Amino acid sequence: MAAQPSSSRQTPSPAPRFSRWRLWFLPLSLAGGLLLWQLIVTLTGLPAFILPSPVQVASRFLDMLRGGRLVWHTAVTLSEVLLGLLAGGGAATLTGYALAKSPSAEKLLSPYLIASQAVPVAAIAPLLVIWFGPGMASKVLICGLTVFFPVLINTIVSLRGVPENLRDVMRSMHATPRQTLLMLEIPAALPVFFAGLRVGATLSVIGAVVGELVGADKGLGFLVNLGRGQYDTALVFVAVFGLVTLALLLYGTVLLFERHYLAWQNEPENNTQGVSL
Repeated sequence: MAAQPSSSRQTPSPAPRFSRWRLWFLPLSLAGGLLLWQLIVTLTGLPAFILPSPVQVASRFLDMLRGGRLVWHTAVTLSEVLLGLLAGGGAATLTGYALAKSPSAEKLLSPYLIASQAVPVAAIAPLLVIWFGPGMASKVLICGLTVFFPVLINTIVSLRGVPENLRDVMRSMHATPRQTLLMLEIPAALPVFFAGLRVGATLSVIGAVVGELVGADKGLGFLVNLGRGQYDTALVFVAVFGLVTLALLLYGTVLLFERHYLAWQNEPENNTQGVSL
């Protein structure tokens, strides 16, 4: 039999073109936003204490950066966020595992957990600052409370979502509870768990800022309060942009860990890409 010709010509994949566009999208969107910002300031003629121009904010940023104050305040907020994320995420993971293993305990404690989320953290932050002082302890506690609930829920959902037939396989192989945890439950629960951790990483920045706004003498939230009190709106913008940068870095870090530890999910898909029918 004669060899069959190729059914269709190979067309160049649009993926490289899309990747190039995605590479340029961020700087172009930032440049467009700055241009629109400057245009609004120029057309409206608003004073700097209401809406400073991008040049004024950049000048204030360089001034804070040269003095080392911005780096120091950012490091303070980052340490509060990391400690709060570690404490809140760790407590939520352990509690979520215990509740996922005991439905009766979940039914017993769920009203209290839901009630704790009905009260905004900003409402109880002043009490926490009074009880634990204006130092780092109260800020870490506020961050931990902010992170706790989303990580807890995702931990319970991820563990409850492990397929029962896989548990049957582990039981048929006489796996110990430790082996079941390490070889089945953790790998199967990681996708949903990382999704909750990404949300928690972003919320932890909000928790630190809430605590610093209530009472602090250092941190990016303190700079927001300082700039507001002195009508130094450019300083407020610098602090806000610093908080946004922190949130993006934390989100991106969790995303990198997620891609690293969940790389096995794409292996079957990658292996079948070279097969043609």
